[in-house]
Amino acid sequence: MSRQTCPLGGNRRRGTDLALCERMSTRLPLGNNVSNHANRNEVLHRMLAASHAQRLNPALDCTNFDADLRREVSMRRVEREIVEAERRSVAQSVAKAPTEAVAFVKWFESLKQDGPGQNDSLFPWLAHTANHQQMCWFLTQELAGEAGFDDLVAMSQVKLPSRPKLEMARNYWDEMGQGNAAGMHGPMLGRLAGALKLHDPGETVWEALALGNLMVALATDRHYAYHSVGALGVIELTAPGRAKLVNAGLKRLGVRGAARQYFALHASLDIRHSAAWNAEVLLPLVQDTPEVAPCIAEGALLRLRAGARCFERYKLELWSERANGHEPRLSA
Repeated sequence: MSRQTCPLGGNRRRGTDLALCERMSTRLPLGNNVSNHANRNEVLHRMLAASHAQRLNPALDCTNFDADLRREVSMRRVEREIVEAERRSVAQSVAKAPTEAVAFVKWFESLKQDGPGQNDSLFPWLAHTANHQQMCWFLTQELAGEAGFDDLVAMSQVKLPSRPKLEMARNYWDEMGQGNAAGMHGPMLGRLAGALKLHDPGETVWEALALGNLMVALATDRHYAYHSVGALGVIELTAPGRAKLVNAGLKRLGVRGAARQYFALHASLDIRHSAAWNAEVLLPLVQDTPEVAPCIAEGALLRLRAGARCFERYKLELWSERANGHEPRLSA
């Protein structure tokens, strides 16, 4: 649900070892049954998350450039296969998006109500019913599964035209607290994690990792640049309602205002961000080059679909055990 969690390429799945995942991938069971498919997704997305962390985190040196390059090429192929498969899944919906700029923005804004995962029952439940352990499990998944919004915006705006670039710069500057460290959005989540003593027990669900992997792929591969613009824009469009409900749940559970500042802020701030993104990024891009409209639409639908998949998995983990009278097996 959240717009931003750990820094881009951060260790979203602590303890994941890329070499181990690569060895596991060669032993995956063949076949098309649901269990085999889930196992394959589990390994591939853990591999990809570990690869992103290795590739994007700052480093002092490269001890074996040729080996690292071979590994990166291999993982980039995996990444492309995953993204292309996701693109095929939304092709029919993308075909309905108009390419005239004003009509396109209207279509894009309709995703707030009609897009995948919107008005999901998970969030009223978090607001009104979830206990402390369940809320912590949800937040742990969210923090483990997404890349930093600020870094994604910075990478996506490279070489875009001036008007969209300037709005993305304003958005980024807000993420940076307009130069005030206390107002930076990423550390707000860190304060929440500290207040709730959140930690990743190494059991992040693959759907959460897949969402983060998708966002990194779109932002770092320039042939997906317009997809990233759509994905980031739809986060701004759809996050406020969910942030408001999560904030309500945290308040109900007694979490102090300073700790839940991130969700309280984005329940209102992203409404303004979304309006500016649509007017100053999407509208001029489609006006100048109508051919980018399907790419922007596709990126938005890919992000919403990935989020909806997370929501379904979260409910499966949280609600199935609740129905059986047990606490979630993944606790904070």
